[in-house]
Amino acid sequence: MTSFFDSFATVAAHASRGGRALCLGVCALLPLVSSAATWDTVSAQAQALSRQAYQPTPPIPVELQQLNYDQMRDIRYRPDRALWRDQQLPFEAMFFHLGLYHQHPVRVHEVMTDAQGQRLSQKIPYRQADYDFGDNLLHPASWGDIGHAGFRLHYPLNTQAFKDELIVFLGASYFRALGAGQQYGLSARGLAVDTVAPSPEEFPRFTDFWLLRPTPGSAVQEVLALLESPRVTGAYRFVIHPGSTTRVDISARVYVRTSPPEGMAPISTLGIAPLTSMFFFGENQPLPGDFRPEVHDSDGLMVATGEGEWIWRPLQNPRHKTVTSFQTTNPKGFGLMQRDRAWSSYEDVEARYERRPSAWVVPTHPWGPGRVELVLLSTPDETHDNVVAYWVPDQLPAPGEPLEFAYQLHWEGEHKTQPPSSWTVQSRRGIGYHQLSADELARQVQFVIDFRGPALEALPADAPVEAVVSASHEARILERLVYRNPVNGDWRLTLRVERPVSDPATTTAPPASIELRAFLRTPTHTLSETWSYVLLPQ
Repeated sequence: MTSFFDSFATVAAHASRGGRALCLGVCALLPLVSSAATWDTVSAQAQALSRQAYQPTPPIPVELQQLNYDQMRDIRYRPDRALWRDQQLPFEAMFFHLGLYHQHPVRVHEVMTDAQGQRLSQKIPYRQADYDFGDNLLHPASWGDIGHAGFRLHYPLNTQAFKDELIVFLGASYFRALGAGQQYGLSARGLAVDTVAPSPEEFPRFTDFWLLRPTPGSAVQEVLALLESPRVTGAYRFVIHPGSTTRVDISARVYVRTSPPEGMAPISTLGIAPLTSMFFFGENQPLPGDFRPEVHDSDGLMVATGEGEWIWRPLQNPRHKTVTSFQTTNPKGFGLMQRDRAWSSYEDVEARYERRPSAWVVPTHPWGPGRVELVLLSTPDETHDNVVAYWVPDQLPAPGEPLEFAYQLHWEGEHKTQPPSSWTVQSRRGIGYHQLSADELARQVQFVIDFRGPALEALPADAPVEAVVSASHEARILERLVYRNPVNGDWRLTLRVERPVSDPATTTAPPASIELRAFLRTPTHTLSETWSYVLLPQ
């Protein structure tokens, strides 16, 4: 899966801070519409669209379709045209140009409130004067109002001296945000449709946005969005709270279309609160020949089940597509996390993976029964996203009826969510010195797993700590040794496992994958989260 943000990273890199209010000189020419967008009107629009046939967007000008990577990079939004800059408001908006990877325009509107408290809106048109086209020989005067590819919001996140990029909406329903001191990493999406179904995955996209004009001194920004695809529609509300952890409060109403396009299969699964990330290699899957110890935007999936269990699933870069899930009712949270935030774990002065945010999803009302699904794809390098996680409800809505969900999405840095007891610090894979035969080395796998947290720190020196370990598919646990690390006080579990082998007398083949589970406890208390690892085929 290639990131929809490949071009975003290059375009955004050229954006400086600043801008002039886009409204000046334009607002007088545009009508203010009293029936401005509200959460209810956007929801009604999404429901009405769900009862209509899907209408594909017309193509953008051919010369924009044919731009190459470097030509696209040369088109830059002019910082002096930023929305709300002249009003000296706390937030500003800048826009992305259509072309190359981004060939579906979005309509963006500004929403204001008059003295009587009534909302008024106006469309923010495409204007060639807002862009510097560099050395490109293009003909924008012939295009008309083609719309925008997306937008980004700026806010004084790290210093009052200038406004940093805070959140970006660009490509399908993708968006990503930053907290203070963070650097762009994983992405979120509005919705995932049939990610692992027999039919091709469908990528709904945000077609319309409404940006509410912030008030002076405001530290919160609201954005409304309309979502469409051949088989679904939806209304979304984003309330953005910048900070050391930036929180986005998300409400959504999703509708399955009553008449999907002819020949398309019914929807198999809807993925709620989907997250997309990259894992190339790490301590559990080192890459010989690379000078960097680890390369990833996220190192694990964390799940807080509705039954009270906390689970940590280290990520991997598999040879083949791998799908696993955790069944639960009313999850307390899940997320793709970048737990390891030490510079020495990455040693990359440009990518700065230790600054990549974690994304933690917290439902704000019960989601009912379902599963957290994790999809791992193979990637040859660090330029491709290969990790997807989302919530799948057991029940799909009836066509035309709303599926409503709300959640908080926390973009976390150093201050990250952890289980209340203790958690996995690292999962190192590899065998130290053993007098083993070649066959034994081929069948045996060893992990060194370190745990840390308040439940372990509070233990007396002579506490009877044991490791509860299980393995699926008749894999044998050869060794489980748990002890306090005398160097740093963490608790270390050394786990050695032997894979099952096929029986020559039968046609039984070894299992495709094996699940390992381990946690620490005393005779009376559970002390840690559950470390859950999928041992993939050799």
